[in-house]
Amino acid sequence: MTDTRTGGRILVDQLLAQGCDRIFTVPGESFLAVLDAAHDSPAIDLVVCRQEGGAAFMAEADGKLTGRPGIAFVTRGPGATNAAIGVHVARQDSTPMILFIGDVARGDRDREAFQEVDLVAAFRPLAKWAARIDDAARIPEYVARAYATALSGRPGPVVLALPEDMLLDRVEAADRPRIQRPPQPADPGALEALVALLKDACAPLAIVGGADWDEAAAHHFAAFAEEIGLPVACAFRRQDAIDSASPVYAGNLGYGPNPALVARVKAADLLLVVGARLGEATTDGYSLVTPDHPGQTLVHVHPDAAELNAVYRTDLAICADCHEFSESLAHWPHDILPFADGAEAHAAWRAWSEPAPRAGVALDLGPCVATMRAALPADAILCNGAGNYSGWWHRYWRYGAPGTQLAPTAGAMGYGLPAAIAAALRRPGAPVIALAGDGCFLMNGQELATAQAKGLKLLVLVVDNGSYGTIRMHQERAYPGRPSGTTLTNPDFAALARAYGAFAEQVDRTEDFGPALERALKAPGVALLHLRTDLEQISPALTLTQLKAR
Repeated sequence: MTDTRTGGRILVDQLLAQGCDRIFTVPGESFLAVLDAAHDSPAIDLVVCRQEGGAAFMAEADGKLTGRPGIAFVTRGPGATNAAIGVHVARQDSTPMILFIGDVARGDRDREAFQEVDLVAAFRPLAKWAARIDDAARIPEYVARAYATALSGRPGPVVLALPEDMLLDRVEAADRPRIQRPPQPADPGALEALVALLKDACAPLAIVGGADWDEAAAHHFAAFAEEIGLPVACAFRRQDAIDSASPVYAGNLGYGPNPALVARVKAADLLLVVGARLGEATTDGYSLVTPDHPGQTLVHVHPDAAELNAVYRTDLAICADCHEFSESLAHWPHDILPFADGAEAHAAWRAWSEPAPRAGVALDLGPCVATMRAALPADAILCNGAGNYSGWWHRYWRYGAPGTQLAPTAGAMGYGLPAAIAAALRRPGAPVIALAGDGCFLMNGQELATAQAKGLKLLVLVVDNGSYGTIRMHQERAYPGRPSGTTLTNPDFAALARAYGAFAEQVDRTEDFGPALERALKAPGVALLHLRTDLEQISPALTLTQLKAR
């Protein structure tokens, strides 16, 4: 269509054309024209958040769940800088996302006008692409490019600045059609080479998850791996890359992995890495799999050619979509003799992921996770930020299909509750659980108001040990017995939740967790359990006393 419209109307129309059905925002006067256009667009659910960091986290989580860019709108200056954390997570997590930022009027630029920031310069290092739209007639072009950039290759975030006066201009503009990610099939010659390498391997292992990994990739790759007995390890916080019920699921890499899995990675003569970047967390500081990995053959499959051979010497580089590659591999003719390694690795993981009670611990999180496993279905979505508390669920939870784990590989605190809100909106039939430490929760706890406003059903677990536990753990390793800056004074989290209108209880003993969980799951709307734990139990594997002794 080419009728005259305001820039704000044109922008919303482009989002509708791209299939956008939800916007996360903290409103600002710099993009009132967009909010006005949204008023007449009932197909878009406008989710009003309480802080821009929360809005950006929600958009990032929505992008993870849909495979399409999550959309957030914030205002310039303070709003933009608050939202930067979500852009950083989307970049490190390879998540499609578009952040629109209202900007100062074009005629006021470079005067340090009210809340003015050079947004393109500020976000260029964080985003795949950052730009400013100065001509309302070019909004369709910029939005289409933003979608194409966010979706292509290694998915990621795009940031577009919107001068407020540009959004008021009335112009003619031709709409652009919906952008789809272009297919990238695997080269047949590369698949032949991979099959030949697998036939010659004695101890192969796959590491999967990341980039454009989706349910189709999970289904087809698991089918191939199960057929040949290939053990499949998941990259850091990609534990839902294949269903943990798969007989070749070997567990996850990252912080606190199964020592048996670590030994298996070290002993592997062939590593098949699909979607993962082999980043610092997955490789334990580039030491578990070194950039030159002597004695190991590395096959790296990734949809972005720029990632291949960027850090790691790669013996066979395959530039392809994860699902295109996995589907082709699952149907590729071969005569690979099955390995016993997959079943052995899965048995080792199941043993590692079964919690054993700790003697003398009032509230023992391991058995609590086991209780949750028994009470919740396989499609439950667990959302968490950063902190040692997450280690109990990373180790003992049994994740299902892709989309059942929302956890930032960037290690951002405060992510769990906003991500849970996005998940509850996107998948209203699935149980959604937000996990947070006491430090983590108070970074975005105000988004309880957003959950209540949207009438959502979700469960929040706040693990309270009165400390920034991860930092205290590192502190005790480096400076034993000299805590500094890591002790927290906390509110009554249950009372705080009730002030927001949520159901809430405090839990102090392991035996009280099950009944409290049952009541929380039956409660309508938002429920919160305040789990008061002992700082001595610093991680699933160590106590503070053991750390100090080391």
